[in-house]
Amino acid sequence: MSLAHTRQETSKPASLHDWLVQIESLHPKTIELGLDRVRLVADRMGLRAVGIVITVGGTNGKGSTCALLEAILRSAGYRVALYTSPHLVDFNERARLDGESASDDALMQHFERVEQARQDTPLTYFEFTTLAILSLFSEWTPDVSILEVGLGGRLDAVNVIDPDCSIVTCIDIDHVDFLGGTREKIGWEKAHIYRTGRPAICSDPVPPASLVDYAREIDADLWLFGRDFNYSGDRQQWSYGGRKMRRSGYAYPALRGANQLLNAAGALAAIESLRDRLPVQQQAIRHGFASVELPGRFQVLPGRPNIVLDVAHNPHAVAHLADNLDNMGFFPQTWAVFGAMGDKDIAAMIRALGDRIDHWLMTDLSGPRAAPAHELVQQLDQAGIAPGPSHLIETFPQPREALASALERADPNDRIVVFGSFLTVADVLASRRRPLRTD
Repeated sequence: MSLAHTRQETSKPASLHDWLVQIESLHPKTIELGLDRVRLVADRMGLRAVGIVITVGGTNGKGSTCALLEAILRSAGYRVALYTSPHLVDFNERARLDGESASDDALMQHFERVEQARQDTPLTYFEFTTLAILSLFSEWTPDVSILEVGLGGRLDAVNVIDPDCSIVTCIDIDHVDFLGGTREKIGWEKAHIYRTGRPAICSDPVPPASLVDYAREIDADLWLFGRDFNYSGDRQQWSYGGRKMRRSGYAYPALRGANQLLNAAGALAAIESLRDRLPVQQQAIRHGFASVELPGRFQVLPGRPNIVLDVAHNPHAVAHLADNLDNMGFFPQTWAVFGAMGDKDIAAMIRALGDRIDHWLMTDLSGPRAAPAHELVQQLDQAGIAPGPSHLIETFPQPREALASALERADPNDRIVVFGSFLTVADVLASRRRPLRTD
């Protein structure tokens, strides 16, 4: 029986959940980089860029940069579409239209459109859903589309769309099986979201030479941090300096973290580079910085003890998390709820936190890539961190259960840090919205 015949007889998914389950089964691999299959289906669908397109790639800081751009541009009165991944709790979070997540019905309609157009072309979960969300954006016709790269850049499904401006945030070692094991190799992959003659922003203070060389090779309009734009500030306010735009007296963005000024400067460089086509008043920038929200990025939940949620999932991001923890002040003890993917440099993530953690609550995560909690304990042992009277090391089947255990035993003046993966933070956030049943 042919695949086409099989597809005709398969019942149409009745819900968004059913669609997502079906999409996961369409391709034997979770990740298969390459644009040929995606471009083929996109051409069948007639997908094109919608509005002014800003594509954002990089190892860390992508989500924050996208959120800052969205907040500023919406404050300026523009209709903004934002595509990000992965989601934390609900898939709908990946497609935001004027600040609101897309509805199930809207997503399902465009899943059906992709399914009809792909015919017998196999697509991964990310490729299929990316095409569907791009199709949704084309129907919605925003003034600006902000697209976050999923992995790398050169072969990522988002790169099927030609951006008007591209931003590469900080670059570090991650996804080495797909992108290579050096910053030079990774930088070259990420630089491929740049386009000839169009603004190419790099907010990494020390960009790999491969990125700079590629931008020059294709004659992109390269904006480098420290050369074309920068920031300065004190404890109360900060200033941005670009090629022509100089602004001072900005309040710090509502996003927490010492590295957010770097992300904010990159966002402002993009806005400056597009100022002739996308004018933005200073009041919109100020309002955007004040109103921006992004769950899971050094997010401190209200109440006691302090609970910090951070999706830091590689050594570079965990090092930033460590700096941010240092800036929080004194806490008698810090509890860590830690779950991670097995293909990450877990040893380096543990080292990045040093002796800041008193108690480690290791947790299993769902999916084949996840590192079992007992393997995380082994990594602690190899780092010379052993259980004792003042250092608890335990394992749990879910992050929410590890957090519940920490909350039972922590002093109100203590601190609990949930980190290591989007899945770790997502399970905790989901449990707060939909508490775990105990019956």
